[in-house]
Amino acid sequence: MSFDFIKNKKVHFIGIGGISMSALAEILLEKGSNVSGSDIKTSPATEKLKSKGAKIYIGQVSENIKPDIDLVIYTAAIQKNNEEFLKAKALNIPLMSRAELLGHIMKGHKYNVAIAGTHGKTTTTSMLSCITLKADLDPTILVGGNLDNINGNVRIGNSPYFITEACEYKGSFLKFFPSIGVILNIDADHLDYYKDIDDIQNAFIKFAKLIPEEGYLVCCADDARMKNVISNVNCNILTYGINAGDITAKNICLDEKSCASFEIYKNDVKISSLHLSVPGKHNILNALASTAVSLILNISPYNIKMGLENFKGTHRRFELKGKKEGITVIDDYAHHPTEIKATLNAAINYPHKRIICVFQPHTFSRTISLFKEFTEAFDNVDELILANIYPAREKDTGKVSSAMLAKEIAKRGINCTNITDFKSIVDYLKTDLKDGDLLLTVGAGDVFKVGEMYLNK
Repeated sequence: MSFDFIKNKKVHFIGIGGISMSALAEILLEKGSNVSGSDIKTSPATEKLKSKGAKIYIGQVSENIKPDIDLVIYTAAIQKNNEEFLKAKALNIPLMSRAELLGHIMKGHKYNVAIAGTHGKTTTTSMLSCITLKADLDPTILVGGNLDNINGNVRIGNSPYFITEACEYKGSFLKFFPSIGVILNIDADHLDYYKDIDDIQNAFIKFAKLIPEEGYLVCCADDARMKNVISNVNCNILTYGINAGDITAKNICLDEKSCASFEIYKNDVKISSLHLSVPGKHNILNALASTAVSLILNISPYNIKMGLENFKGTHRRFELKGKKEGITVIDDYAHHPTEIKATLNAAINYPHKRIICVFQPHTFSRTISLFKEFTEAFDNVDELILANIYPAREKDTGKVSSAMLAKEIAKRGINCTNITDFKSIVDYLKTDLKDGDLLLTVGAGDVFKVGEMYLNK
């Protein structure tokens, strides 16, 4: 592995607290770079980096960019009028996107696994991480969430194996160099950047074409859009699915907490039988995808089984936050209608008398572009509370709101209301929740705080 392109360089990250940016900053610190970075607020990620020697600025102002900086890394979410971005350009400091840096790091490894798909990237990456660790491959790992098995979102190995999520937002994954590319599914999302679902599918085709002829594309045979991807690539292909594929699951059973037991087959040959500790049928597909990659890497069926069974979940993915007065609190990152339905389908089979869901829509653009789909995503709940939309990188144009969404959902006969602030939501929950209820906090913003506030009251 070669990190010569970055060794002993001064590198500044604009938005260093982000889940992927912080991981890359940690890798560069480990490899001898002098790292600085800025973010709009402190976080566990910025504090961790500070403890490892990074210079952290809170607030993004031009003064943070010093003339002796060798390279500035920025995220796709950074606006081009960002003060630090403009100052770096004015000083002719080389600029590199997060995805480009990740691609450079991938070049230094022989076995690069890039896990793409609209849904399930973090869980599948985490599952594969557990398998490769069990197999003693000593991989470098980047996960889009916190995984207890690696004590965070990054693990720095000393082997040719590199495992990372590959996000399609703004075509970021097209900067990568996968020897094994995984496509879990293709769905409509990020429609603030892509024109439509066909535009999204074309991006995934371009990603698949990055895989060299001797490499592998692993993809889900149950996804109808995968046929067009497969027909456009020249590399080896290994498919998986519940209903079709080279790698399949048979004899599926769900336990009282919606966790699956099943047998894994490659064609007609049984590979293993196992029991997952994470709920939902969607996690069977994630396990099959990670199994397919593991077989390509010549990992034994025993280590595949042990790795998957040792996987206890990633933070913010159907994460049990605690119990109080007979009420169970679970948090989930689902922020797309398809993901919400999968989470609620898992919840239906989880012990409960009622399902009370607090959902925080994530970004105005996603809420408006998938408005109809969001109205149809919550049919399995007994009561739905909508927090205000989490803006992330966006500004409120007044075209959509949680109140508008709540009104349409209520038309479907669902008990739904918009409560504007977390304190008021928690106050309402204190009087509304009853023994045996399941409280779900759902969304990619900071809605998890509602569950924590309720448990700590």
